[in-house]
Amino acid sequence: MSPAGVTDPTHVAHRDNHTHRDVNGGWLRPAVFGAMDGLVSNLGLMTGVAGSSASSQTIVIAGLAGLAAGAFSMAAGEYTSVASQRELVQAELEIERRELRRSPGEEVEELAALYESRGVDPRLARQVSEQLHRDPEQALEIHAREELGVDPAELPSPTVAAVSSFLSFALGAVLPVLPYLFGATALWPAVLLALLGLFVCGAVVARVTARSWWFSGTRQLLLGAAAAAVTYGLGALFGVAVG
Repeated sequence: MSPAGVTDPTHVAHRDNHTHRDVNGGWLRPAVFGAMDGLVSNLGLMTGVAGSSASSQTIVIAGLAGLAAGAFSMAAGEYTSVASQRELVQAELEIERRELRRSPGEEVEELAALYESRGVDPRLARQVSEQLHRDPEQALEIHAREELGVDPAELPSPTVAAVSSFLSFALGAVLPVLPYLFGATALWPAVLLALLGLFVCGAVVARVTARSWWFSGTRQLLLGAAAAAVTYGLGALFGVAVG
């Protein structure tokens, strides 16, 4: 035992070393993947149009149209998806709230049985369950977490999801358009900038994975390059066929 007031260095070492990365990725993961989605899809669109021997003006228009259409589509889809999920959870929470009012004793037993199934002593499990049910809102939160796997206080916002999806997609999609907006007339600057952006996005994703930054960056660069090559080839093929 350590003397009073002295922290055991073994405990300190364990505490400092026993930390985990954010396995969910927080906001970083969806933001980066949204940007990569915009990059790959718009790069593919622009290279496909370029492969058909279109003019620089046509490529720029295609890129801007792809940016707008993709960003609005992502925002609308994300808003609908998150709103639907939120409404479903709120409906289930209302059912649980109603059950807590109608059958409080059964809800106490239900939570106690859950704790018992996890190895808690039956008497202690019931005591804990009864204590938690003294506050109705706390009881609702506990039941929601245990039965639904959600936190009522942290439901996702459809508006935030839509805006973040729009911005992240648009940020990625604008990269291959930028060289043309600054006067470029050839395709290669747009491809180079887009591939650089894909490498950076892949490297950033490595923060929430077990891979090294260079591996993740190179992998994303190669996938984007493959997509651009395929769409360019298809554009060239269809351009010849139509012509």
